[in-house]
Amino acid sequence: MAGMIPGAQASAGGRDVRIDVKYGCDFPSGAKKAVVRVSATVPEEAAVDQPVQLSDVSTELTLPEAGLPDLADVGTAGVEVETQLTMGVAQGDHTASTVWIGTTGDPVAVPDAGEFTFTSSGAVPSVTAGSSGDLTFTAGKLTTLLTSPKPDSASAEPSAVLLTCTPEPDQDLVLGTVPVAGDPQWPSPEPSGTEEGKASGSSGPDRDAGTPKVGGPANSVLQDGKAPRCVGDPEDQFSLNAYVTGYANVAKLKSATLFPVACTQIEQGATEIKIQDGLVHLFQDSTATLDYQGKPQLPPATGTFLTFGFMPTTATLEMTQIPPAAGPDGKPAPNIHSDLKILGPGNSEGKTTIEIQLQLRLHDVKVNGVALDVGANCRTERPFTLPLQGDMVLKDGVQTGYTLVTGGVLTGQVTLPPFSGCGVGEDLDDLFTASISGVPGAVKQVQAAPCAAAQQSPTVCTQDSQPVQVPKPQR
Repeated sequence: MAGMIPGAQASAGGRDVRIDVKYGCDFPSGAKKAVVRVSATVPEEAAVDQPVQLSDVSTELTLPEAGLPDLADVGTAGVEVETQLTMGVAQGDHTASTVWIGTTGDPVAVPDAGEFTFTSSGAVPSVTAGSSGDLTFTAGKLTTLLTSPKPDSASAEPSAVLLTCTPEPDQDLVLGTVPVAGDPQWPSPEPSGTEEGKASGSSGPDRDAGTPKVGGPANSVLQDGKAPRCVGDPEDQFSLNAYVTGYANVAKLKSATLFPVACTQIEQGATEIKIQDGLVHLFQDSTATLDYQGKPQLPPATGTFLTFGFMPTTATLEMTQIPPAAGPDGKPAPNIHSDLKILGPGNSEGKTTIEIQLQLRLHDVKVNGVALDVGANCRTERPFTLPLQGDMVLKDGVQTGYTLVTGGVLTGQVTLPPFSGCGVGEDLDDLFTASISGVPGAVKQVQAAPCAAAQQSPTVCTQDSQPVQVPKPQR
């Protein structure tokens, strides 16, 4: 079915509505069709400048049997589900969007065969109309995260599948309409005594005030199943926290390792203004520290390589940051250096360089599927530097590229030192050194827009001071 279908009975103070929408979803194995039923109770009427709150909101998603193999790794003990439904809000020519986040609560069992249906629900943000007229809610993009329950082992990571679904064309996507009564926000402009005044409409109000206002987001935020907890400091005006991810090439093995989504805590330094070659430069030194479960680490990652070009080798990689040494003031020395060169009004160039000291440890190694005991201390014999650079261009007021406060792509090269401490009963240092170390490999990292917890902007921070945006790795 398509279109708005009233419920059998109207609840007190509102009416029950629902729509069934056909979606196309991107499964790991390819595109598949799904059906989504969105239900809610909408108020019978509302008033200007008063919040409109929908209640009893639920999203019932039916996945096809053809999608069950994609859930095999996450569904053995049931799945925890979180949905994020984008809803369009319109009143006349004015539009906005809101996000409805729902969960299933308890894990849901995945069937062995047939369709897989589950229902998510949760409180949704209110919407406030700035003028009289009908306020219409329309279904849009749906993102669903299915995650296996958290493993008992603290070091293990849950498995997850992320589905991105888009409504198929030629459907009525209107969930419901709420009549809004009150004084109109946009009265007709008073006549002007001059033709110039008539043309400009200078006596009329700003029509932007009529755009529906959406309340703040829910506490939880949909991430990609690999994003660890990343909480900023709301008491620190200079603190940023951001998610980063990307790839690092292993040149000798002609392959790439995915850096899992990681949390970075950034402490911004003061800005210094200098004149160089007749141009104004803004310099800033900051400090970045990795943060994974309270440790300066990246989340564990699993890499698979063809050692010597033919032997499949799998290992868990653990990257630990060597904290920056303390400076004369007792604070960690900066490892981020930013230079913004002002070329003129609306035009500038920026360069940001980042150098992080890391040490790599390997464990849970398998060669051709057979476990290889490398011991607990198989690691690079010394720390190494991960250098990254991001460039920004502002031309005629349009910005492209990377800055610390907007995020973007960072690139560089890294060379791994020899390994030591590998092997139990036999020395395996030379095996890993010959396979991985010594040849520079390209690195491409993507940083999402950071959360400035002290400012609590709902577009970049959740209510518990975590970043809203989670980046996707790029090759």
